[in-house]
Amino acid sequence: MIFGSVGNAKSNSLMNEYASLLSDAVLRHRARVAEQSARIEVELAGKVKSEFIANMSHELRTPLNTVIGFSKLLTQHSQRRLADKEIVEYATLIQDAAGHLLSVINDILDISKIQSGKYTLDAREVNIGEILAGSISSFRTMASEAQIDLRFGIAPDLRPIRGDPEKLRQIFTNIISNALKFTPANGTVDVTARRTTSGGAVVTIRDSGVGMTEEEIEIALTPFGQVDGGRSRWREGAGLGLPIAKALVELHGGTLELHSNKGTGTEVVIGLPARDSVSAVASEKLISNGA
Repeated sequence: MIFGSVGNAKSNSLMNEYASLLSDAVLRHRARVAEQSARIEVELAGKVKSEFIANMSHELRTPLNTVIGFSKLLTQHSQRRLADKEIVEYATLIQDAAGHLLSVINDILDISKIQSGKYTLDAREVNIGEILAGSISSFRTMASEAQIDLRFGIAPDLRPIRGDPEKLRQIFTNIISNALKFTPANGTVDVTARRTTSGGAVVTIRDSGVGMTEEEIEIALTPFGQVDGGRSRWREGAGLGLPIAKALVELHGGTLELHSNKGTGTEVVIGLPARDSVSAVASEKLISNGA
């Protein structure tokens, strides 16, 4: 009996020692994994920061150089007489570049406010059909010059919804602009709007453009992410259009879904709730204009 007790004691001691060693090994492994994960996150953060600085340097510097260069030519008008046609051309280029520069700065400010939780909407009863039709009309010339067939179908039974008209216009403008930008000549962009059974609205913007993979969709929805990393054209933007549109849709209590296939085009589906069924969370974010 005594020998049996001693044997059991030694066995228990060995088991405890083994359990302790195993526990230490697991803890060391977890520490290594955590350290490796932290290192990867730091490296990714550094990469994102570098890409952001590179993109922003390009997005801000290029239009600014255009403004400086052509304005300098205009100031030399007394030394080298410019034709009226040249003056108008230079002034147009300056205005276009300045407008783009202002757009980039506004986008940066918008995404900064959204991420800090300080972004508010001026909510009121709005006609979603009229806002969408106005947004489409503003792209008629752009679509014609790009040889893209911009088509739309807005259901006549759309009901008014509660939202910020300027921000809703910004949502549609950002997405339609992207659709036209990435659709080649002789392609199509279709914009439709229909009423849901609950009285809300579903807006679908579908293009026959280059399309995206699942990984590229994730990049496109990330602030400052650019599917096409090339910076040969400053009109390609800062990569904020879709993230801002998605954030603004969600502030309205709605949803934004993006479906795409490489080479066959992209579809963006925006769901906006009925005027009287906005979620409690969205209601707190919508700042009413005295209503």
